[in-house]
Amino acid sequence: MNRRVWLRAGLGLLAGGQVVLGLWILLLPELFWKWPWVSHLPPYNEHLLRDFGGASLALAVVLCAAVATMERRLVLTSLVAYLVSSVAHLLFHARHLEPLSAGSAAGFMALLGAAVLLPAVLVWLAADGTAVRAPGPAERRPARRRSTP
Repeated sequence: MNRRVWLRAGLGLLAGGQVVLGLWILLLPELFWKWPWVSHLPPYNEHLLRDFGGASLALAVVLCAAVATMERRLVLTSLVAYLVSSVAHLLFHARHLEPLSAGSAAGFMALLGAAVLLPAVLVWLAADGTAVRAPGPAERRPARRRSTP
């Protein structure tokens, strides 16, 4: 498979994960809260959970747009946005592992680490530009002209 196929598949995986996560949290926040890696940090806050679900769906929209267009700026922007979220998530939970067993903490950190590693690899795939398309002439901004006094 070529870089473009891998990049599109990876973006699709990230987008699909955000859709599932966002819908789960938005529609069933209590069920999400019962997940052991979540509920060890009380108190339950339905408002914050539903907001997080909505934000996950918003990120999914941007990732889906990147999958559909494969336009370089959109692909890179969506991946960097995902990375900002996943790195912040990893750093927070890395400091709050005390209530978890060693095995559960290791599994959780592996999952959160993969959520950082995958988009980082996808940024690398997209960075050279061969796997994505450049904006067409209609999408490019005209060059700014300097005005002379």
